[in-house]
Amino acid sequence: MRSQDVREFLRAQPFQPFRLTLTDGRTYDVRHPELAMVGRSIMAVGVPSVGEDEPIFDRLVTVSLPHIIQAEPINAQNKPA
Repeated sequence: MRSQDVREFLRAQPFQPFRLTLTDGRTYDVRHPELAMVGRSIMAVGVPSVGEDEPIFDRLVTVSLPHIIQAEPINAQNKPA
């Protein structure tokens, strides 16, 4: 995925939480724009503690942008097809 594509999700107004799906099947939810930083070829995603409502991360993961195969709004998975 291109960095521009991810930045569009982060800059959306109003912000809508989204899920990243990687080539190995892992997923990361970005629930606050403050918990993600996009570089040219990598992305840092802050993972909050379970039940944390504030944009404070418990751990930080680095994701290679070419390994992101999908980014979708989290609420889109609950809509009927």
